[in-house]
Amino acid sequence: MDHHFLTPLFMPRSVVVFAGPPDEPERQTRQARVLRAALAEAPGTSPPQFLHGETTGTLGDLARSRADLAIIALPADEVARALEMAGRIACRSALIISDGIEPSHAAQLKRIARREGVHLLGPNCLGFQRPHLNLNASAAGPLATQGSLALVSQSGALTSAMLDWARQNQVGFSQVVSLGPNAAVDLAQVLDFLASDARTQSIVVYLEGISSARRFMSALRSAAHAKPVVVLKAGRRSAGNEAALTHSRAIVGSDDVFDAALRRAGAVRVRSFVELFSAAKCLAARYRPVGRRLAIITNGGGPGVLAADWVSEIGLQLGKLSPDVARALLPQLPGLASLADLIDLSAAATPEHFRAAIEAAAQDPAVDGLLAIYAPQIGSDATETARAVVAAKAATAKPLLACWMGDASVQDARRVLNEAAIANFRTPEAAVGAFGNIASFYANQQLLLQTPPPMSSLAQPDVEAARLLIESVLAERRRTLTEMESKALLAAFHIPVTQTVLARSANEAMMLATQLGFPVALKIDSPDIAHKSDVQGVALNIQSGAAARDTYNEMVARVKRLQPQARINGVTVQKMARARRGHEVCVGLVTDEAFGPTIVFGAGGTMIELIADRAMELPPLNQFLARRLVERARVAETLAEGWGGGAPADMEALERVLLRVSEMVCEFPQLREMDINPLIVDEHGAIAVDARVVLQPGPQTGSPRAFDYGHLAILPYPARFEQVWPLAGGGEVIVRPVRPDDAQMLQELVRGLKPESRYFRFASAIKELPPGLLARLTLIDYDREMALVAVYRERAARDDGGFDECERIVGVSRIITNPDQTSCEFSLLVADDFGGKGLGSRLMEGITDVAREKGLTDIEGLVLSNNADMLKLMRGLGFTAKPFPEDPDFKLVTRSLQG
Repeated sequence: MDHHFLTPLFMPRSVVVFAGPPDEPERQTRQARVLRAALAEAPGTSPPQFLHGETTGTLGDLARSRADLAIIALPADEVARALEMAGRIACRSALIISDGIEPSHAAQLKRIARREGVHLLGPNCLGFQRPHLNLNASAAGPLATQGSLALVSQSGALTSAMLDWARQNQVGFSQVVSLGPNAAVDLAQVLDFLASDARTQSIVVYLEGISSARRFMSALRSAAHAKPVVVLKAGRRSAGNEAALTHSRAIVGSDDVFDAALRRAGAVRVRSFVELFSAAKCLAARYRPVGRRLAIITNGGGPGVLAADWVSEIGLQLGKLSPDVARALLPQLPGLASLADLIDLSAAATPEHFRAAIEAAAQDPAVDGLLAIYAPQIGSDATETARAVVAAKAATAKPLLACWMGDASVQDARRVLNEAAIANFRTPEAAVGAFGNIASFYANQQLLLQTPPPMSSLAQPDVEAARLLIESVLAERRRTLTEMESKALLAAFHIPVTQTVLARSANEAMMLATQLGFPVALKIDSPDIAHKSDVQGVALNIQSGAAARDTYNEMVARVKRLQPQARINGVTVQKMARARRGHEVCVGLVTDEAFGPTIVFGAGGTMIELIADRAMELPPLNQFLARRLVERARVAETLAEGWGGGAPADMEALERVLLRVSEMVCEFPQLREMDINPLIVDEHGAIAVDARVVLQPGPQTGSPRAFDYGHLAILPYPARFEQVWPLAGGGEVIVRPVRPDDAQMLQELVRGLKPESRYFRFASAIKELPPGLLARLTLIDYDREMALVAVYRERAARDDGGFDECERIVGVSRIITNPDQTSCEFSLLVADDFGGKGLGSRLMEGITDVAREKGLTDIEGLVLSNNADMLKLMRGLGFTAKPFPEDPDFKLVTRSLQG
């Protein structure tokens, strides 16, 4: 069970091929002929056995053909029979590279695979390659070179193009997977496999669509936490957007939501095939997350300035040498060299000058990455300069990129750089853009590590009042809340709103305006009018009762003329917002077809659609995510610095509003769209002046059992599982779900175990967890798995004789849902010095309760046969132990969760 469930597919020990009779080439498909040639050219460790759809014999005879993987390259009408035969001879996985199979036929093949217990890749795909196994199970051409980069593509044509490009650029692959449009094994499952694949250090993905946002985000977050992931997506805009009901919906396209999803998953998005190649170069060089400060070393001022311009254009920072480093370096450079901004070595630069400058910049803490730009100069040697850069690379772990401009005169130099795995480019802009991808990965990793709960630490909202309001509107078969109702919903979550009252006549408007105090604002109140300003349904700065009365009459008459079918409840009267110099911003919500609710922030007011300043984030939010969301909007600079002599806005108040909106979104799946526009923010706080909410029918919420959060693409941190447990013999532990920041404590737990305990848990002699596995164990998708950690607080002595309160993880239990979605696999680990305190039993009972709540029916795990204590514990908890047929060193322990 330590192997991923797709291991038989992508790392098969044996292969059987259905490719038609070898003596009848006219009955072989094009894919079969290509596949035969590929397997003959690069045979795997175990030669494949070839069968065809008319192979006969008893089931016992055919069973001798048993293999981990069956590859099917037959005509469409023979594929189903071959797949059934693969299932009967106990193949655990199958690959169909036949094309031209209709969607209905593909659905039938998926049903057969599910019935036979076969993991199916295809149909209508090119297959896959596993270079280190010398396995070319594809119709994509020659076997790729071995490397650490994985490629997953939903386009066969782009798969072939990428492999062709890689051969010319010395880029190798750990895995290449082509996914067709009807693949049963989908993108999320492949990403999940690659996340745990030791051969894969980084991943490149080309996708055209996803089938399940929750599963995709789960797998992508897991993979990106362990290794860099770069994504190129086709289809920038959705052709089927609904009519815009709110401003937020009008200015946000599905592509913007996809951007937000990738950021939150910790991955990097590129916009073009050229950028994908650039990113692949950087990933092949194993560059790791860094900051945004790029130092530019060049022998030509013009190319250096072009690079610096692009640094500014894409939001990076120019890495400038610190004064001490610059003073030490300058005497080693030509007399015309300049270190003011760029590291301009001048046209007189020699290879030694490049090396000295790179080594100095690499040691400077003010620099995160380096770009060496070479422009051909009279008397300069491009190849020797490249060798100097290669030599300088050994002195730094920071990303070092190169740009050798020109063509024929620098070809040898580019080969030198390629052989040293230094990503190099033909233009300064391409090189800077490649570094931008590395820096974006660093920034997105910070977002990935956030695991907010559904409710913030702010004062408890009135969820029951909000639920009753939403249900009453839906009971009236309405979808759009009036301004009064929208503000009442906001107020239930403690979002400050302007005092608003409804006037149903002109005289009533006059009296209410007088009571509130002038100036006031009047707005039409109608569930049928999405944007009041479109029908001149807003009047501001009304200064007298008479003006309020006249404005009421004029507004109602005008709206009836412009929209005679609209229902008019009256006109709302509200006192003008207190802050004359406040900033108008918009906080909104849109619901994406794939990724669900997404929170939007940007500039507000009547110019919102024209300005189109927005930033987006998937819920749930915490303060860190809320702050980063604000910072990504263009309006953020004016908020932080003030505008026109005004004071800086209260950013904490704005962040609180965003957190409250996140709470609303998590608690109520019925919320489809929302506009709080304008939200006035000044030095005193934030207040909602206008609001509009659009609903959709959804499940009942607001109850203690509304835990599944199925409407969210990212499951919130399940804080409800937190509890305090007493220990036998005294003391207590805090038990809670694991968090990403638990990595160091979990590592210390493993390091502190006795060798025997580590072997019993991991079936190996490891002394600590590898970084990739540690990442996988601490950043988890709480939907498909769960880990409960027991945290013990103890006092640690300081050197000065005092004590510090510190925490350590002393136990962890874990379940991972199996591919059948009905059972799960468990694991358990307890610190040696906490044995005998009842902690193991409690952790197993707790994780079993979690599995039962998820609706799973069975829990199972592997225990080494000589681990007598663990087997005794399992039997005491109601588990049944039996031999594990695949490995006699293990016992399979199982327990039913039903009944």
